[in-house]
Amino acid sequence: MDIIEMTRELGKLIQADERYKAYIDAKEKNDKDDELQKLINDFSSKRYELNMEMSKTDKDADKLKELDGVIKNIYGEIMVNPNMVAFNAAKNAMDGMLAEINNIITASANGEDPETCPSQPSGCSGSCSTCGGCH
Repeated sequence: MDIIEMTRELGKLIQADERYKAYIDAKEKNDKDDELQKLINDFSSKRYELNMEMSKTDKDADKLKELDGVIKNIYGEIMVNPNMVAFNAAKNAMDGMLAEINNIITASANGEDPETCPSQPSGCSGSCSTCGGCH
């Protein structure tokens, strides 16, 4: 089996994982939640309206403040929606699993032993711009 075939097998294992199943289930519930979808559409519409107002040369400060408040309120409603709460938890679990997989693959590609390399990052963000130097 070559590396691409093995990667496809890994993809199947990911899709069989409970975290993946929970993520897909939560995503579907979000998509079917009419109230949540309306809030998301309202949020997008108000953000567009805010961006349009901000791009004007003669900005209306009162309108900007009002739109900002409306956007924050809608965002708050979105984030407390039970389906969105469940989705965010499932997404975080899925992202965590993918990060662990990526850490092992990256460490292995950098010469570390795939059997013993850590699945969690060792403190290096990968961005040299925020680093004080390698040890």
